[in-house]
Amino acid sequence: MACARAIRGYGVLVLAPLVLVACSGGGGSPGGEGASASATGSASAEPSSKPEDFGGIDADPAKLPTTRKEALDLIGRVIAEPATFGPGVVKRSPYESDPATWPVLGTDCIWRQEKPASSVLATMSRSFEVPAAGGKGPMRLSAVVTVHRTRDDARWEMAESVEETMRCPTQQLRQGEQIGSMIASTLGQEEGVQESAEDFLLESGKYMNTALGGGPYPYSWYLSQSLQFTVAVTGKGAKGWSEQEIDVLANQAHSTMLVRLGAAVEKQS
Repeated sequence: MACARAIRGYGVLVLAPLVLVACSGGGGSPGGEGASASATGSASAEPSSKPEDFGGIDADPAKLPTTRKEALDLIGRVIAEPATFGPGVVKRSPYESDPATWPVLGTDCIWRQEKPASSVLATMSRSFEVPAAGGKGPMRLSAVVTVHRTRDDARWEMAESVEETMRCPTQQLRQGEQIGSMIASTLGQEEGVQESAEDFLLESGKYMNTALGGGPYPYSWYLSQSLQFTVAVTGKGAKGWSEQEIDVLANQAHSTMLVRLGAAVEKQS
């Protein structure tokens, strides 16, 4: 139902080389189905023609969406499909989120579906699964792309993601489904080898689901922001899945979407 973001004692996670290599090569919300980060308020941003101001993307201002129709068209070209993650990943039902809603984290640390914030032009999430087989339970995956009205609105989404994790160390995604014990790391553009986005947030922790035997199971969430866009991927484990196995799939989809985003809005050479 929701994107989930949680940290207990906001810490620092040393990013695996695999994650950094893939992210530097390419391009919301941690809870999964129907997920995208919840931003509130809208800020104005002055347009700029400097490539370095476009999050590493030499963007063509004419290709940046200004209407809902344009935003949905771009999302359709960027968002992941099953093959984006890798072999064995299939669609999960419902596959796409209701475009009229997005998840909001309440003061009680429970995620609920509400009307998208006024800062959002369009947002979409898709849900996937690696079916149970070979003694492993079903791994659940999701991908989210959100188009804000301005770059500052997208930055607010990133900032609020951190605030929400600190405010709610344990979060309920839906009945019988929670995440917690999170560790997080953020990287700005050109920090380390992170060159694919203006801002990048990675969180890992524990996922609990009573329908899948309780857990805890590994959980990972990737969120990047460039320009007025945010791109996110969530991986929720089950019996038999390691954190590394989940990260391989999540990182592949996240990196591919960033590459697609750049190709969709960059200037023609």
